[in-house]
This record gives sequence, C-alpha cells and structure tokens, in this order.
Amino acid sequence: MKISDFDYDLPPELIAQTPIEPRDSSRLLVINRGTSTLEHRRFCDIGQYLRPGDLLIANQSRVIPARLLGRRAETGGAVEVLLLAERADIGPDCWETLVHPGRRLREGSRLEFSHEGLPNQILNAEILQRTGAGGRIIRFFPADQSLTVRQLIEQLGRMPLPPYIHETLIDPERYQTVYARISGSAAAPTAGLHFTPGLLEHLRKQGVRIGFVTLHVGLDTFRPVEVEDVSEHKMHSEEIELDAPTAELIEETRKAGGRVVAVGTTSMRVLESVAGFYDGRV
Repeated sequence: MKISDFDYDLPPELIAQTPIEPRDSSRLLVINRGTSTLEHRRFCDIGQYLRPGDLLIANQSRVIPARLLGRRAETGGAVEVLLLAERADIGPDCWETLVHPGRRLREGSRLEFSHEGLPNQILNAEILQRTGAGGRIIRFFPADQSLTVRQLIEQLGRMPLPPYIHETLIDPERYQTVYARISGSAAAPTAGLHFTPGLLEHLRKQGVRIGFVTLHVGLDTFRPVEVEDVSEHKMHSEEIELDAPTAELIEETRKAGGRVVAVGTTSMRVLESVAGFYDGRV
C-alpha cells in the first residue's frame, strides 16, 4: 500500500476554521457498506444508526495546553516547544518534546517561558538530550517554587491546534470533548468533539451504553509520513488504558449480540491493541 493511494484534492476554503455551534450540528457522512450508498446527515442524527444494546467506546483523554512559546536564555532567540509526553522514567518534570527551531539547541541549553500578563509566573527549562529530528528531552523547573510545573504549563501553554487551522482558538474548551477527564494528550481525539451532553443523554435513554478508554495522543499526530510504502512508516508508542469495568461492558455487549462502536481512531487503536494482547478478547 502506497501513501500516494490516499492523495485527494481538498480545497482550503472547505476546511472549517472555527467550531460550529452547537457541537452536534456538524455534518455527518454515513456510508452504507451493504448498498454502497452515501448519506449526508447531521451528527445529532447518529442515534438513528445505533440500536438499544449497542456500546459506544470513547476516548476520555484531555488535551493539555502543550504549546509553549519562549526564548533561549543565552541569546533571547524565540523558541517553540510542543510537549508530547511526560517522561517520569527519566526524572521529575521531564518531557519528550518537539522544539523549533531546534538545530542549535544542544544538551545543557536553557530556555525560559513567560507571559507579559503574568510577570511573576516564569517556567525555566534545560535540554537534557536529543531524540531525533527536532526532538528533545527537556527538564522544566519553576522560577517560583510555590508553583508546580503542571500549574505553569496550564497557565502559560496554548492549545496545539492542527497545522491546517489558522484562526485563533477563542475558547480552549471547544478543543476538548465534553467527557474529557484525564489530562495527557498533545492533540484532541477529534471524532468525539461533536458530542454534547444532551446527545449523550439521548443515546443513553435510547438504550445505547457508553464506555470510556484512554489514549493520550502524542508525537505521531504531528509527524509526517515520509516513506512511500505505508508498511515502512515507524510509529511511536502511545499510552493507553482500558479498565476492568469497560472490559466487562464490552464482553457483555458482545455476548448479548450488541455492537461495539469505537468513537474515532484513537478509541479503535485501544480496542485493537488490547485485543491483540489477549488473543482477540478485550
């Protein structure tokens, strides 16, 4: 399978730059595999394609404001850091990151992050090691020891929007799913952004159950595929969790003849990975 097999024309003017309100009024393309037909609907109609006894599996990962804008302590040059994953295995407050521009940022280089509206809140950092093209392991430490690194990231960081979104995000919560609970993603599990609390409640009353898994979206969301043969593309690892109650829900649904429906590719990757670990069972 070649990467060129997936090429298609998408005019830039058709890429929405601001989120629609309400969330569930976004467009929904329904593909009927049995008849090879297409339907153009609204996301709020999704309940028409689900049955009582079905189970939705959604990713409850929450996006952290992982884009930090700062400067090099030695030269004052601008630098942008994208937080990908916390690396407690290396040390406290250590993160795997992408840095731009990063060519001259060697081990031992110091960075500083601040905001003109928050003069007393400064986050310092040190480059510990290189991890590849643009990749660095960075250790963060607050200038004010009364604040934690996590608190400063929440205050100084920005949402890392996809490269095709050029408008400023006015409300950061619109880049979170309504059921996001566990912080850790560098990007949103976007398929779930269209659910509203009202739609979820409607589905529950319809007899559709909802279970949650966790996959923290990381490095590969931002890394381009640079090989022609898809099988040669190297994927990074992702942190996932599927707890016992959700596994029991899946087993009950399958035994009762219901369908297990993954909300987006991140939820699907959790299900496929866990099933792969346990010979097809979750």
